[in-house]
Amino acid sequence: MRMWIDSHCHLDAPDWSDAQRPVLRQQARAAGVDFCVYPAVERANWAHVRELAHACGDGYALGIHPLYVLQADDADLDALAQELQRCHADPRLLAVGEIGLDYFVPALCEPAARQRQWHFYTAQLELAQRFGLPVILHVRRSADLLLRGLRSLHVQRRAGAGGMGGARAVGGIAHAFNGSLQQAQAFMALGFCLGFGGACTFDAAQNLRRLAADLPAEALVLETDAPDMPPQWLYTPAAARASGASQAPNTPAELPRIGAVLAALRGLSPEALAASTSANVQRVLPRLAALRH
Repeated sequence: MRMWIDSHCHLDAPDWSDAQRPVLRQQARAAGVDFCVYPAVERANWAHVRELAHACGDGYALGIHPLYVLQADDADLDALAQELQRCHADPRLLAVGEIGLDYFVPALCEPAARQRQWHFYTAQLELAQRFGLPVILHVRRSADLLLRGLRSLHVQRRAGAGGMGGARAVGGIAHAFNGSLQQAQAFMALGFCLGFGGACTFDAAQNLRRLAADLPAEALVLETDAPDMPPQWLYTPAAARASGASQAPNTPAELPRIGAVLAALRGLSPEALAASTSANVQRVLPRLAALRH
């Protein structure tokens, strides 16, 4: 049976009840999703993603998402440092994330909000470096600035700044990547894989599908971003939603079908894509590899 890894799934989201989550995870496992990574989005859900990962046999990341920085403060960054220290020995803690920059939401594009996002992003990169963890990046109209922050961290590391135990702090996953080939190559050069999910199943997403087809095999990981980023077969068009239809939530059980679309774009069997993308996740999230061996 094919074994897939969902490298980005918010199974803790309020779209589901506590009773529904284990059922959804079992459905995904029955479909062949062997492992899920649960990135946190704010301080309030750090404990939840950790508990969920332990209950389901999966992994988690701790961080402050750019959509939540306007309601966060430096005390949350201090708390994150303390939580990373406290959980550092937990093998299911895989990364710092979800962190990054979002220049799509209008309120986050105001100068003060951009500056605040940058502050939280660079502070969390420094925490990743301190604790020797990779990062899971939110990339939305922000690839070039994210790369600037990563290059700055890389320069610091070369100058002698090291993580706990000498582990490297750069690298990880650029989640929901939708940039250019040049940006993709820049992330790859810094030790990142690029996350592809439901967006590449849309026939109209020609540039993204071309990128998904042409990038080197070692660059790709799969994700659902459940309950968000629905694939084409789940998507409810805006006109239908305006008439009262609801958008069905995406779930991790959709990953194999998303993977089959990507495999077809690349001229591969689903088995081959499952093997390569799973190996890639384990390479960029080394603690996951240790969990699975």
